[in-house]
Amino acid sequence: MAHRSGDETTDLDGRQEPRLVKSLEMVAPGTALREGIDSIVRARTGALILIGDTEELSFLYSGGIKLEIDYSPAFLYQVAKMDGAICLNANATKLSMCNVQLMPDPTILSLETGTRHRTAERVSKQTDALVVAVSARRDVVSLYVDGAKYILEDIPTVLAKANQALATLDKYRVRLDQVSTRLTALEFEGGATLHDVLTVLQRSELVTRMAVEIERYIVELGSEGRLIEMQLEETMVGTAADKAALVRDYLVEDGEEGLAQALDQVGRLPHQDLLDFGRLAEVLGYDRKLNTLDYPVSPRGYRILGRIPRLPKIAVVSIVQATGGLDQLLAAADGELEGIEGVGELRAKDIREGLRRLQEINLVDRYLQT
Repeated sequence: MAHRSGDETTDLDGRQEPRLVKSLEMVAPGTALREGIDSIVRARTGALILIGDTEELSFLYSGGIKLEIDYSPAFLYQVAKMDGAICLNANATKLSMCNVQLMPDPTILSLETGTRHRTAERVSKQTDALVVAVSARRDVVSLYVDGAKYILEDIPTVLAKANQALATLDKYRVRLDQVSTRLTALEFEGGATLHDVLTVLQRSELVTRMAVEIERYIVELGSEGRLIEMQLEETMVGTAADKAALVRDYLVEDGEEGLAQALDQVGRLPHQDLLDFGRLAEVLGYDRKLNTLDYPVSPRGYRILGRIPRLPKIAVVSIVQATGGLDQLLAAADGELEGIEGVGELRAKDIREGLRRLQEINLVDRYLQT
């Protein structure tokens, strides 16, 4: 649906954020559309580019020249020399029209002062289109998505921000590894508290959120962001799986559905709530008034079993269901472990060896961190 109410909010909230990311992908360095926009910026001709379903947006058009030709950066540069807007199809593969006067609803509030940017803001509030306004006098490219404005920054600036965010992510990851190592030791010793668990969950979510921020920089950098992307992937190895296993270990009610809901709730928590252990405990199904520092908890074993090499997820689930928790697994006799469906003698031996190595590695890690 193309039409929008003129009084909708202009903030890019969580639901709209994917639309901004998609728009940034379309105009990222290395794309044909960005090449054309850069040519317009260098020529200082200015431009108003409308990207969306041509038929749905036709009610905005007044006059113009119908083109219906394949997009190319050179064509975009040439038609930008004319007055009026340039219209591209939704995936920016065709130049539909040029020299178009756009007629958005004049009653829609706009805080822009220039005619081109005011039209761009109103069109983006009234429709689902992406509108790109290129300033003639200044080297500024503005994206308008759902009525919100996003100014494209030059590559060195975005790279600097991405590298700074990576440095912050590295610090977050180091801290996450520290609290995770401590929790693992306490789990083996049978001395974990809810506070220890929530500390790891909080840190894990902070790492995830910083990674999302860097992903947006990578999208904006386009072909210039490959090195940042490789560094991010290396830093984030295993984080998502570990977080999911942690949540499932300590959910009051175990189950795939409950896990999905809890992870979704954690992901949607405002930053202030993420710092509130009472609210985090509530997400896992505990009373938020609990004294988390003194409340003992015991893991089901998903997180630790997930770190044993070559142990399939289905076997992990079977072991947890059969033993009832990590404490019982550690106390189980060899025959009891071998009798679990999907385990057998060889795999039981691997599990025993894996658990022993995890305890040893964890002791070394804790020693190095002190």
